[in-house]
Amino acid sequence: MASKALKLVVAALPLIFAIGFLAPVMAQGMIALGWSALAGLTPLQFGLIVAGIWGLVATVTGRWI
Repeated sequence: MASKALKLVVAALPLIFAIGFLAPVMAQGMIALGWSALAGLTPLQFGLIVAGIWGLVATVTGRWI
């Protein structure tokens, strides 16, 4: 039982990393550069969308690039 749960968490690590680390870094980078997000989104919302998609692709394909 615990091994199945651990396997699910490990399989989702790229998505967790993207949402927990990449999204805030993207948002802070946008703020530092003075860039505005599309469609009236906040920088964090935009970062969460972009990083979430990137993390989902990394989770499905098993690679970041």
